[in-house]
Amino acid sequence: MPAAVQFLLHYGGHFAAPFALASVFFRDRWLAAGAIMAATIAIDIDHLLADPVFDPGRCSIGFHPLHTIWAALAYCALLAVPRWWVRAIAAGCLWHLAVDGGDCLMQRF
Repeated sequence: MPAAVQFLLHYGGHFAAPFALASVFFRDRWLAAGAIMAATIAIDIDHLLADPVFDPGRCSIGFHPLHTIWAALAYCALLAVPRWWVRAIAAGCLWHLAVDGGDCLMQRF
């Protein structure tokens, strides 16, 4: 896959798609929920624990602590909290993992 396409899909997935998803799942608060979901890019703070911090060939899923199955299970549990903003955080984190997983698949081709 061309690097430019992968770049657009990856960063579009992190910064544009959350607003589209929020408009479907958080209709009354789509702008705030979209901003919260986009802000979950902050889970990439765990990349600072890696050496090197940035490796373009490394798959984040399963490597970084906030990108593991255990973290995903915690994000799923947060979906049960009856606060819209907590659910937006959870949905954003799960979407972040999905986007990073898609990036891992694109790295194979």
